[in-house]
Amino acid sequence: MQRETEFTLSPRELGMMLLSLFSVIVVLTIVFSDPDRETVRLLIKIDFAICMIFILNFFYGLWRATDRKLYLRTHWIDLVASIPVVEQLRFVRIFQILRVVRLIRMSRSVLAPLLKQKRETTLTSLLLAMITIITFSSVLILLVEDGAPGANIDSAESAIWWALITISTVGYGDYYPVTTEGRVIAAVVIVTGVSFFGVVAGFLASLFVQDDEKDAPEMARLQAQQETLEHQQADLLEEIKALRASLEAQSSDKASNDS
Repeated sequence: MQRETEFTLSPRELGMMLLSLFSVIVVLTIVFSDPDRETVRLLIKIDFAICMIFILNFFYGLWRATDRKLYLRTHWIDLVASIPVVEQLRFVRIFQILRVVRLIRMSRSVLAPLLKQKRETTLTSLLLAMITIITFSSVLILLVEDGAPGANIDSAESAIWWALITISTVGYGDYYPVTTEGRVIAAVVIVTGVSFFGVVAGFLASLFVQDDEKDAPEMARLQAQQETLEHQQADLLEEIKALRASLEAQSSDKASNDS
């Protein structure tokens, strides 16, 4: 039975496949771009962050697996593809994509596990959305701002920092776009960030609501048991009262007969 559960498609597996596809595109962009460009340094940092996510996902799956030897045999390529230092190993993620594609073909339905495991689906979607927004916003702002007169977003670090601050709508003001194109990008990122954190807030609120809904049947059952015990206690008190009255009546009859 365990062999079947190890190969079932989950929202996390599907999300990691999409992230692998995204990372392969990032690696191809790095390989075929000028290594001296600042955007290449930015993509390398993003790819390193993606590798850390892959490593955490591998050890999380290993920790949850009941048959860890089987997990290592079927997922060892995920660990190899997560090594960020060796560029050649990054293309091993293609095999990771193919493995998940095979799982999709073996699965009767892709939407069924996504709808069944809504919490994991939501978390995976939020992770993918965050990585996508940070990547595109930081790359685009660096492309339009780098080299512009008076620009202060001219490095990979400043672009990533600006993207994080803008998405969270904090707006420290230490890095800001000076070109018209950069301001348009900033406006889109701000609107996207507000929507993104609105979804996050709704998800966190749903967790508390779901916990309350799960506790409601248990509370109703306990309340019903308490009401049943109260009725039984009242009936028992009535029986004791009736028994006492019967004993007193018998005692009075016996006393009158003796007299």
